[in-house]
Formats: sequence, C-alpha cells, structure tokens
Amino acid sequence: MNALKLHRFPLSGHSHRVELFISLLGLPCELITVDLAKRAHKQPEYLALNRFGQVPVLQDGNAVISDSNAILIYLASKYGKGQAIDWLPSDPLHAAQVHRWLAIAAGQIAFGPARARLKTVFNAPIDAADAIARADALFAVMEDELQQAPFLTGAAPTIADISAYTYIAHAPEGNVSLQPYPHLRAWLARIEALPGFVGMPKTAVGLAA
Repeated sequence: MNALKLHRFPLSGHSHRVELFISLLGLPCELITVDLAKRAHKQPEYLALNRFGQVPVLQDGNAVISDSNAILIYLASKYGKGQAIDWLPSDPLHAAQVHRWLAIAAGQIAFGPARARLKTVFNAPIDAADAIARADALFAVMEDELQQAPFLTGAAPTIADISAYTYIAHAPEGNVSLQPYPHLRAWLARIEALPGFVGMPKTAVGLAA
C-alpha cells in the first residue's frame, strides 16, 4: 500500500483522533503539518483537498477524505478488518451504537469540552461558562454509562472511543475538571493502554488533570 498522508495540526483534537487511530492500526503515515496561524488551511491548494478549509484531511493514494469521523470510518472499513479489535462492528445494533457516539463527538463533545478548550488554548471568543456546563452535563452521562461497560459501546473499543477520547482527555485545558468522574478517567486510561497509543501534546493552560 502507499503510505497515507495526513494533513493535520498538532494541537487539533480532530486531527489527533485520526493520528491516534492510524497508529493503533499500525499503518505507515506521513504527517503533514498545516500552519493554521498563517492560514494555510484557507489557501487554494488546501481548499482543493477540503473545501471547508479544515483539518484533518487524509490522502490514501488517489482517495482524499476530510472530516475526522469520516476518516475513522474509512480507515476502519478499509484497514481495520481482520484485526484483533473490531473497530467498526457490522452488527446493526452495535453499529448504531458506534454511530451514536460519532454523532455525540460532533455534537456534545464539540460544543462542550472541545469548545471550552478553544477559549484557553486559542483565545477564541466563546462563552466559556456555557461550554464548561455542557461538558459537565455530558461527562455525567458518560460516567453513568461507563459504570456498565469498560468502553463506550461494550466490552471492547471501537472508533466511537477513538472519536471521543482526545477532547475529553484534554478537557482540563479548557478548565473542565475530570476529578468528579472516576469511571470516565478509568476509560481514558484503558484507551491509553492500547498498543500503539500516541497522545496529543498538552498545553500549559487550564486546570491540572
């Protein structure tokens, strides 16, 4: 196979979830840093890859895929079969549970912990109190559900866990404490113990984890 090319920004949680999954799959990949500060993501050559001008973008030969969750589905479908972990189950109910969490990653996670982190790390003009409240509401639900199973959809990890992991692990950078949620923290530790795990760089802002 041709080496994958991942256009990403190192402090982007959307980028990291893809980088993490590629590493868990053991796939060779060229990491290409997109300089967001210089607006490289809004230049014509990058917009030719993703018309929305966002990271990440994955190139796999002639295939170009944007949107982090879409990339996770692509990678699991093409390269995840036959591995010890069934990253994208085909059983209808289990598949629906996975897609539920992909939707949560694009909804409650994006508007909760991810958005709170935007305020402290990137000085984005957002309502931090609202984002923190949304994060805590989400974490309360996750804390309850993770008392029932070690991973988000059952006994083994799926791309649902990979999609959710990064912004939750880095929630303290947005002043969202993980201390009230022991089952959530144990879930993070289980993901971090997976062979091939790679973390996203931490920033010196927000609360201590």
